[in-house]
Amino acid sequence: MTYQDTIAHMRNVVSANGSWTGIDPESAARMVIQNRFRTGLDIAKYTAKIMREDMEAYDADPSQYTQSLGCWHGFIGQQKMISIKKHFGSTKRRYLYLSGWMVAALRSEFGPLPDQSMHEKTSVPSLIGELYTFLKQADARELGMMFRALDEAREAGDEVKAREIQKSVDNYETHVVPIIADIDAGFGNAEATYLLAKKMIEAGACALQIENQVSDEKQCGHQDGKVTVPHEDFIAKIRACRHAFLELGIDDGIIVARTDSLGAGLTKQIAYSKEPGDLGDQYNSFLDAEEVDPANITNGQVFISRDGKLMAPKRLPSNLYQFRSGTGVDRVVLDCITSLQNGADLLWIETEKPHVEQIASMVDKIRETVPNAKLVYNNSPSFNWTLNFRQQVFDAWVEAGKDVSAYDRTRLMSVDYDGTDLAAEADAKIRSFQADAAKRAGIFHHLITLPTYHTAALSTDNLAREYFGEEAMLGYVKNVQRKEIREGIACVKHQNMAGSDIGDDHKEYFAGEAALKAGGKDNTMNQFEAA
Repeated sequence: MTYQDTIAHMRNVVSANGSWTGIDPESAARMVIQNRFRTGLDIAKYTAKIMREDMEAYDADPSQYTQSLGCWHGFIGQQKMISIKKHFGSTKRRYLYLSGWMVAALRSEFGPLPDQSMHEKTSVPSLIGELYTFLKQADARELGMMFRALDEAREAGDEVKAREIQKSVDNYETHVVPIIADIDAGFGNAEATYLLAKKMIEAGACALQIENQVSDEKQCGHQDGKVTVPHEDFIAKIRACRHAFLELGIDDGIIVARTDSLGAGLTKQIAYSKEPGDLGDQYNSFLDAEEVDPANITNGQVFISRDGKLMAPKRLPSNLYQFRSGTGVDRVVLDCITSLQNGADLLWIETEKPHVEQIASMVDKIRETVPNAKLVYNNSPSFNWTLNFRQQVFDAWVEAGKDVSAYDRTRLMSVDYDGTDLAAEADAKIRSFQADAAKRAGIFHHLITLPTYHTAALSTDNLAREYFGEEAMLGYVKNVQRKEIREGIACVKHQNMAGSDIGDDHKEYFAGEAALKAGGKDNTMNQFEAA
């Protein structure tokens, strides 16, 4: 409904109840408009539709890829979307990512934990709910300022301005955007995955990212020791997520199936196989196994048949089995095809470096079977982007016969090379990486998992050095507050950002002239009005 339609509806509701004479229909209408989303399921339905439309737009034009940044607090996610609206005018094709790594490192009651699914799984849906609480508050704040401007225009008798503001309210773009939420390896069996998925969806998640590692052996995708599960086990968890979406009425919910097989050399179990060539047999075909000499059978050996031969997979003291070296790419391709054929919507291939052609070579093979396969890709801070791309340029120059005698490949991270042609070309490739990979490698969504973890550390280090050093208070004023003012950062008026003005509006709605409001002439936030 439009602004005026909502007021008319509230007027009818209030007039139908004789004792509600103290309720101003326009005030009630404003509160309704400021709280568009009643539940997390409302949000999941709304954002799933957005994400599906974006996926279709990408299929038609790969330049229409999407992006997100990882968040570990509702305030961080809120400020990202406020900044995006300020700088770009729209949140279109820009999401948020909820990183399990950051939940483990920053949100666990145990304190900082590694990314090994040791944190409380309830903290994940809690963070989803927190993110959307802050995004909804950003809506309420911005709309509240628009309503105040509307009142000022009316008081000034400026009907043209008042109509413009009402039109802006009617066409308001919310800060609420899709969240791709990390469910790790499901935190247990398929039933545990289903129960957690429900909580995450009820909190507002329209997209769940699940990985093919063993839940109780889960490792960060960029660390060693990763252990994968047979495909049937993973498919069961994909189905569990889909059942959770369907049960809650999110028929178009998105499942992102992640494979860690490129860097995972271990499995915890031998897959069940009924006949040669089935999915279990294909999984087992990658095992590092030796033909058995009956004279040398040892205690505790396990055997499988392969091509009519009795084979013994290599079994480690950890009771894990290892895959043959060099099979990672083939396992990734099989993982991805299998996931897409069994209910997943998007893929995530965890790699050890950001290299367009490496990703594209795998996607090309996947698309031979599933032509519209699309990826979510982790533009990870675990990669040394500067070093990787300088080495890529160096290697390309060598292959092209270009003179590289001025460069030492082992030292390319050095500041000594920052002003060189090689560094400039590498930076250009970093700048275009997302667009290039979207076009060449089928990447629909680019995300950075841990950006605010690093930005918080960097900004805190800079402030500590200045404030506790010779600059003292000037270190804060010059490098924080003055920049906030000059760059139009909303948080310079932190009382407003925290909801003080929204509260004042409500006090006036509830108590009229008797309202005791915080935003009067003695509020020091007024010092920032001129800024």
